[in-house]
Amino acid sequence: MRSPAADLREWIALLEREGELVRVRAEVDPDLEITEITDRVVKAGGPALLFENVRGSRLPLLINQFGSERRMCLAFGVARLDDVAARLEEVLELTPPQGLRDKVRKLGTLKSIADSAPKSVSKGPCQEVVLEGDAVDLDALPIMRCWPLDPAPFITLPAVLTQDRETGVRNLGMYRMQKLDRRTTFMHWQVHKDGRADLLAAPDGRIPVAVALGLDPVTAYAASAPLPKHVGELLVAGFLRGSAVQLVKCRTVDLEVPANAEIVLEGWVDAADTGLEGPFGDHTGFYTPPEEFPLFRISAITMRRDPIYPSIVVGKPPAEDEWLAKTTERIFLPAIRMSVPEIVDYDLPAAGAFHNCAIVSIRKRFPGHARKVMHAVWGLGLLSLTKAVVVVDAGVDVHDYEEVFFRVCANVDPKRDVVLADGPLDQLDHASVLASFGGKIGFDATAKGPGEGAREWPPEIEMTPEVRARVDARLGELGLSEHVDGGAVQEWPGRAGPAERRTGSSLTRRRAGGLNLEPEHGTDGPIE
Repeated sequence: MRSPAADLREWIALLEREGELVRVRAEVDPDLEITEITDRVVKAGGPALLFENVRGSRLPLLINQFGSERRMCLAFGVARLDDVAARLEEVLELTPPQGLRDKVRKLGTLKSIADSAPKSVSKGPCQEVVLEGDAVDLDALPIMRCWPLDPAPFITLPAVLTQDRETGVRNLGMYRMQKLDRRTTFMHWQVHKDGRADLLAAPDGRIPVAVALGLDPVTAYAASAPLPKHVGELLVAGFLRGSAVQLVKCRTVDLEVPANAEIVLEGWVDAADTGLEGPFGDHTGFYTPPEEFPLFRISAITMRRDPIYPSIVVGKPPAEDEWLAKTTERIFLPAIRMSVPEIVDYDLPAAGAFHNCAIVSIRKRFPGHARKVMHAVWGLGLLSLTKAVVVVDAGVDVHDYEEVFFRVCANVDPKRDVVLADGPLDQLDHASVLASFGGKIGFDATAKGPGEGAREWPPEIEMTPEVRARVDARLGELGLSEHVDGGAVQEWPGRAGPAERRTGSSLTRRRAGGLNLEPEHGTDGPIE
């Protein structure tokens, strides 16, 4: 397994070597135009983009770095995202060792965890340039206005660092930041977010905040991960990277930030210092309305001498954030199984904005088991915000939406198998009657037994293994080898097979608006 990139520059170099990044040298406008270009490339399954000539700024802008399963696997240095989950599972399943060999293996895992804790260093590249006071100027950054009704540019890929004053645990979160002026942004701390909890817990209602822009891909991902508040994202990032995240002390606030960041914003958030933020074109595919949020007053900007600004566009799926969410889905499956061991697998469809629908397969053991799992999901961390839960049997591929829909249509009696409830919802959900609270629905699409009031359940239609094997052996003789694959009819053109439905279309290279989107080869060094 290859070690993950140590910083953003190593990551860009890796993407370029792998044919996963295109440099765009034509001038582009951060006001809407980059969004339109990027949205087309993302929806075509295209590469990461490094815009080197952004109007109004000397900084290049990196976008779509996370926009495919392959790039997420490259980020973690794995062949499959489930390999990352397997590594996390080793930690979650730590039990008293049995025998010498088990002791050695588990000691190695414990040492790896200990070595993953963030390490303080005296200096870092993120402070090669320090701007304080009147020198602070957000106008120098190529901050994008993404959608037509957005009232201002938004920083969309920040790693926002706060610290719990009582426990000392750092929180690294990803919250959008609407630019207000040269030295001020909003801080979009929603009601369920840890950053807001840190602010509300402050005795004086005021906390220091640092924002890191342009991190190595694993640490950037960790900022988006829905970890429990007592688990530090930087520790998890170090464990998944295989090396500790190095931190350097901020210049104007009492916090430490990743030393290898491209840009750092330092400042303060006061609970009494608020304003009307938004609207914002969000990952739900709709604009979230204006709402009151606190302001982030910037006291310093530090950066590398030649910084690279990272961004992301969210909107109607598929979008780049789909693969950040899919990575979370895969990585956290072992943690979910620890709480609900009967769960076999789960899928959070991108079309459901990840918090509107969860498809769960279970090993069903007793009447009402599916209902038990629905309520377990509605009580599990940020999965508690899920609006719709579909439960299927263990043998159903939750990533094959056509199969899931078949089970819902075939196995659900609406009077018996539909559960209506209410509870907390995502603050971005515009359909609920009340903000952050509303109705939930569950579908029990499992096979039913007499204990659930069902008539005798019919057997499913399946061919015998002997006949399937016989036909497999005769495909060449029948002249059908090109039309039949592995005992299953080949997918018709335009109809995605299960694997493609899960992973998205294969990478394609397009030319859009005269911009060269063909990957360049032989440029495998870091950005100059």
